[in-house]
Amino acid sequence: MLNRLRAVEWVGDWDHVLARVMSRRILMREYLRRAALWAQEYSAESAWPFFDVSEYVDPGFRLSPETAAELDAYLGRVPGSEIRETCAGAVRLAEMREQNPAALPDLPDLYEPLVLFYERGGEFVRDNAGGLDLTGVSFRPGTPQGNLSTPPFRALNETVLDALDARGRVSYYAVDGPQALLVRRRVVRGERHDELLGPDLRWEPTDRLPETEEAVKSAGLVPLDEIAAAELIGDAAGRAGRPSARTTGRPRPDGCLPGGRPSAPYSGRSRTPGGSRPPGDRR
Repeated sequence: MLNRLRAVEWVGDWDHVLARVMSRRILMREYLRRAALWAQEYSAESAWPFFDVSEYVDPGFRLSPETAAELDAYLGRVPGSEIRETCAGAVRLAEMREQNPAALPDLPDLYEPLVLFYERGGEFVRDNAGGLDLTGVSFRPGTPQGNLSTPPFRALNETVLDALDARGRVSYYAVDGPQALLVRRRVVRGERHDELLGPDLRWEPTDRLPETEEAVKSAGLVPLDEIAAAELIGDAAGRAGRPSARTTGRPRPDGCLPGGRPSAPYSGRSRTPGGSRPPGDRR
């Protein structure tokens, strides 16, 4: 885990980060959900959302002196106290799991979505209103109780995450059939792009989407949110012989498709090109 974190570029290239806005948003949503589950398990709601859960799991746990020294040296280069806290928690929880997995509750890996988030574009910051600015999108984290009801996102796989990322405002739809097909409509600077997810997991132009939203509904297309779309992408990856999720030991969901939630426009801080910046489920 520490080696993965060392490889993170905390302030990355602007274009690189913007190209991963959608996957980073869904990963942050899943982290907030899992953090709410772990906070509920250990009555740590006051510490939610960005905390070192190992302090609640086993207050007496200590890393080996060598690992502790390496972690302390690394944290000195990590921006932001909340990010440092989660990096420390990720390393300690991973070590705790390796040493005594039976001591951990039957909950999904807390930090995996957040570490993937970091790997796909670096840091987040708080805006002046207390929201989370993920670079390219901003939203309020809500409350622990509210995040407990967020649909789970289990397809933590680079193939699925890459297929989710796209420029513009995106709406997803499922097409009924023996194998549900996934289509999306992207609107980029007023220009519409209708695309179908092909068997090779590439998005291809399609005419399956009617021109108007009213006609889309009349055609029986099922609107999906990003998490439901990700599950269909994971299913397609499985049919293509690619792993659809990281090994987590959890079963896949039952296939229920939540209602769609449209992508939110960016409302956070600005970031200059080139990378410089201005001064949660139980199994």
